[in-house]
Amino acid sequence: MTELLSEHSADVIVVGAGPAGSTTAYYLAKAGLDVLLLEKTAFPREKVCGDGLTPRATKQLVAMGIDISEEAGWLRNKGLRIIGGGQRLQLDWPELASYPEYGLVRKRDDFDETLARQAQKAGARLYERCNVGEPVRDARTGRITGVQAKLGEEKTPVTFHAPLVVAADGNSSRLSLAMGLHRREDRPMGVAVRTYFTSPRHDDDYLESWLELWDRRGPQDRLLPGYGWIFGMGDGTSNVGLGILNSSSAFKELDWREVLKAWCASMPEDWGYTPENMTQPIRGAALPMAFNRQPHYTKGLLLVGDAGGLVNPFNGEGIAYAMESGQIAADVIVQAQARSTPAQRELALHNYPKVLKETYGGYYTLGRAFVKLIGNPKVMKVATQRGLTHPLLMKFTLKMLANLTDPAGGDAMDRIINGLSKVAPKA
Repeated sequence: MTELLSEHSADVIVVGAGPAGSTTAYYLAKAGLDVLLLEKTAFPREKVCGDGLTPRATKQLVAMGIDISEEAGWLRNKGLRIIGGGQRLQLDWPELASYPEYGLVRKRDDFDETLARQAQKAGARLYERCNVGEPVRDARTGRITGVQAKLGEEKTPVTFHAPLVVAADGNSSRLSLAMGLHRREDRPMGVAVRTYFTSPRHDDDYLESWLELWDRRGPQDRLLPGYGWIFGMGDGTSNVGLGILNSSSAFKELDWREVLKAWCASMPEDWGYTPENMTQPIRGAALPMAFNRQPHYTKGLLLVGDAGGLVNPFNGEGIAYAMESGQIAADVIVQAQARSTPAQRELALHNYPKVLKETYGGYYTLGRAFVKLIGNPKVMKVATQRGLTHPLLMKFTLKMLANLTDPAGGDAMDRIINGLSKVAPKA
């Protein structure tokens, strides 16, 4: 019985082995903590994603010691190609001291597994096919002390125990909801829909973003709030998708799978984005942005990645922020564990939301204003037609949208972006 208890007990439980959960578990295990990493499915498993990683995410992979060579199956990209307003602009990722000058492409089905296995190698105990249900709570304080789960194909009931639990269970975050943490309706939400096509464009070394998203199916062409993307996968296929914001009436009105089909049909025929070349069904997922669930720490529960609404509202990027928040959470937990009293541990843990707000709060506030602006099709049309004719302005915009600046010793653009983020409210 004691052995069983220790098998199902740990210093920290991490629920969800996506990029946020696996990164958290990796850094906790590396610091010597006993970590349970609970994943509801079995690897490899698919996730809806653009599969394109910016230099920001690349930096996190390097920090975790993951082999990102081409021989290991990673495709490098040099920058972003932006298309809109009759213009086509190719921008290299900025040369910075803080980030690599290249991004990566990797399918999520084995990207997530790569991170989970790296956490395992560091010492995390991974349970696959472990479907977490209700939190276990202290009757007196309401504090989380573990989770109930169903394990394996037999769905064997198991109770896991730990003094701290990390919710890395994605946008819906059932664990957060069970602890009374609901989504904030005043924060932007996006939706991504994507599919794969066999295509001669599969080895493109630039990520491609289409800033004008036209719905041409009605009597009149309609400009929609969002963007399209085409990412070559390097394996004979392209990931083609749309990112749409909830800042317009079109968000709920339209069937976005049909919009994606119509958009693909408008592409040049020799690119191959036709129904017979589609290798997977069109799938969609929510993009929870700008801290849309708070607080990020309460009663023994920390939120990381999509569970805490960490997606960048400027560009819909989630992986970099999932991994960064995982590293921040792990660092806070490690420091808290070294405190000598419960009160001191709580003091350290309550620093987690403060660090997140200090790191991203101002930038996300700017992003929320940006989302409101581009939700207006007229603003979007003017922005693409005028902005894309100015390469210097677009270089600034790329740094702003991708959140790629040097925090110290950067150029004038870096100083402006960092200054704006610093003075914006950190809500």
